Amino acid sequence: MKTIVMGIGSPLHGDDAVGNAVAEELKRGEKKDFISIACETVPENFAGVIEREKPAVLVIVDAAEMGLPPGSVRLLRKENLDSATIGTHGVPLQQLVLRLEKYAGRIICIGVQPGEMLLGEKMSPAVMLAKKKAIEAIERAAFSAIPPL
Repeated sequence: MKTIVMGIGSPLHGDDAVGNAVAEELKRGEKKDFISIACETVPENFAGVIEREKPAVLVIVDAAEMGLPPGSVRLLRKENLDSATIGTHGVPLQQLVLRLEKYAGRIICIGVQPGEMLLGEKMSPAVMLAKKKAIEAIERAAFSAIPPL
């Protein structure tokens, strides 16, 4: 069962980098049948990997404005994607998911509530903790441990 993780966000804008940070850390421990991609702000450029690999599970991690305290982690439903995502990437997340859903068995979108997103800022402590929570859930495939939005 192949799993692909797509981390999305701007590495230059503090907490918006959380998706990439998750993907980079998972890449270090990559196992067979597991691919982790730090997509930065152009996840559409990696759609071909999904189309070619046809993963059983595609996990997308992105900073998401959910009106929650910074560092909150939630599963995002497809119908909530456009209202929750930050939009530092070119293609709206909902459009990306609609394009990729015919190639992946299951798509799981994990949103992390950012705090600071100023240019040049580092990730906040709250979002660093959220990064660990997301990584643990992905490594154990324990997505039910993350509450839905």
